[in-house]
Amino acid sequence: MKGMKLRPDESGLRVSLFDLEAEIMEVVWGLDADEFAVADVHRLIEACRPLAYTTVMTTVSRLHDKGLLDRRKDGRRYVYRARMTREGFIEQATRDVLASLPPVGRRAAMALLVEQVAEADDGELERLEALIRARRAARGGDGDG
Repeated sequence: MKGMKLRPDESGLRVSLFDLEAEIMEVVWGLDADEFAVADVHRLIEACRPLAYTTVMTTVSRLHDKGLLDRRKDGRRYVYRARMTREGFIEQATRDVLASLPPVGRRAAMALLVEQVAEADDGELERLEALIRARRAARGGDGDG
């Protein structure tokens, strides 16, 4: 994801997207259609609050520039499509954050992850154990130390 900046004082999608960008991506991920025009997003957002069409158009274009949306020409307008799901976005943003940390920061992040794992339910722990086994198998390790 090109041009992403972290905003640690925010939460959710707003950590790596500005408020309107996050709002637009939530609308996009909630659409029933795979493709959309700026007018579709504008109509849905404007139902909740007034917002200029050109503001939505500029923000959608910026999301395209950041690599979150694909677009193609359809007559005189562009038609857009999300390049990834909400879950894919969160996964990629997490990878980007971890990759940007120095080794000591990665160790701290792993320690925080272990803290969160301690609060997980049995089903989540089983999924994590399966992921760890699969990763070890892919690396050729037997998991015995």
